Amino acid sequence: MLYPLTTLKPKTSRFGQMAIIDEQTQFDPDGLAASVVGIAADVGKHDSGMHQHKKGQLLFASQGCMSFALENSICILPPTKAVWIPPSTPHRAMMTNVVAYRSLYFDCKAFKCPNNIKVIEVNALLKALIDKMSLWPWDKPEVEMANTTTLFWEEFYSAKHHSFQLPLPSNRRFRHFRELVMQESFLAPDLTSVADAIGASTKTVTRLFKAETGMTYQEWRQQWRLLKAIELLSREMQVSDVSHWLGFSSDSAFIAFFKKQTGQTPLSFMKYQYQH
Repeated sequence: MLYPLTTLKPKTSRFGQMAIIDEQTQFDPDGLAASVVGIAADVGKHDSGMHQHKKGQLLFASQGCMSFALENSICILPPTKAVWIPPSTPHRAMMTNVVAYRSLYFDCKAFKCPNNIKVIEVNALLKALIDKMSLWPWDKPEVEMANTTTLFWEEFYSAKHHSFQLPLPSNRRFRHFRELVMQESFLAPDLTSVADAIGASTKTVTRLFKAETGMTYQEWRQQWRLLKAIELLSREMQVSDVSHWLGFSSDSAFIAFFKKQTGQTPLSFMKYQYQH
């Protein structure tokens, strides 16, 4: 299928066609016969809309931060991390700042691809491979892609895994809540506010969240605040501004929270992201 809002313009090199994101044309990775298809772009504000494709997809942003939604979870993708999205997995990618964006699509009939979502660390070698493959012409002979692709999968499977994914409750009472979570301005409210919004007791909200996400609402809210903090820091927002936006009583309270969750201060964490 075509991406509803993903627009790409094929550019021709002396080797053939390759894709650079543009505002004029649409791109369908499933319409291309190659077993590996790559695209590369610098994107400002972008929303792909919920979609899926038959090929498996690797998303990577060496600069900026992407957030994306799955059917029953949300995820962020900080710099130096890549996410694997299996074939036929509905997802929606959102970008609100300039992102150096790379995407690889794989025919999983030709490769041993993971069958679940994976977020991995991208080291220097894997980044070089992704950059190279994302610029391959779409008609590149398969034999010329074989060695690089084999090395890519070796590095992929040996990469360190991360968890930047947060489950969402599927109960119908939380339908509006789920819609709000997708908005850039969303700020996770306290438990009482959620209970009032859905017309239920705080005990009911806690029970439903625990049953459907594996955590209480308070635990969910803490994890949401952490992921949102990483997203905002990835946009190079100042620590004090992130602390204020997330509603912490002070910068020191935010730094203590962040360090408890990650083992690093916000500045140390982001410095590590950009150095690795």
